Formats: sequence, C-alpha cells, structure tokens
Amino acid sequence: MVAAIGACPSGRKIHFTKPMLCFILCALGKESVALHLMERLPKLETCYPEAGDNTVDAVCYSEPSSPAPLPQAGEGSLGRVWINQTQYFDNVPPEVWGYHIGGYQVCHKWLKDRKGRQLSYDDLTHYRGIVAALARTIELQAAIDEAIGGWPLQ
Repeated sequence: MVAAIGACPSGRKIHFTKPMLCFILCALGKESVALHLMERLPKLETCYPEAGDNTVDAVCYSEPSSPAPLPQAGEGSLGRVWINQTQYFDNVPPEVWGYHIGGYQVCHKWLKDRKGRQLSYDDLTHYRGIVAALARTIELQAAIDEAIGGWPLQ
C-alpha cells in the first residue's frame, strides 16, 4: 500500500496509510469548522411560533413523548425548548437539546445566560442557527466515526 504524506500545522510530516481517509476527514472537518463559525448553516428547521414579549424566564425542554411541563404545550415529533409560560422553540431534537461541549449543555446554557432578558429577532434567529449547527454536528460526528471504522486505525 502506498502511503500519502501530509503536513500538520507544526510542520511535521504525517504518513497516512489510507489517503482516502485523509481526504474524507478533511472534508468533514472543513464543514464542521464552517458550522461552528456559523458561516454556513443548514436549513433552520426549528421555529418560534408564538408571539409575546420574548422574555427568558425559565428554560425547560419538553420531550416529544412526554407530557409537556407547561399548560399550553402540545405534542409533536420533536421537543420544545420553553423560555417562558407561553413561548418556545419548536422542533428541537432531544439529542440536540442534550448535546454537551465541554461541561456545558449548549442549548440550555445559551438561554440560561440570557435569563431576564428579552430576546431580539437576531437572538431568536441565532438560537435557531445554534440548533441547526448542532444537529448537523451530530450527523458529522457519526460520519467521522463511520469513516474511521474504529480505533486503532488499521
């Protein structure tokens, strides 16, 4: 098997026994970077359907299969992220809501840090972008795992 040689940022050469794996991982990594910089986002599937003052009072998530914690909540195929008694982000997948980076649950922390504030239109759009970016990140992580095929690399 022919080994490809690449260079890492430190200038050291890296020998790859599977050159296609390198190209696949680079493409997936490039998309991941663009997502995390919010340069290219997938379609925003999450919506914010209820009008109101947009004040973040209490943040909670209602699972799609569980009874909603608030009286106005309905059932859907995806969960809802509630910011107050009447307003929520709809169509938030449970795996996105529960996604952690470092020690933080991203979707919860972003809203919790804005408790007591009124969210602007830009804030609402940004949060929807975060949900979309995390959903795609989860897909990319699965594609990376599939491409690698397990550790150690053979």
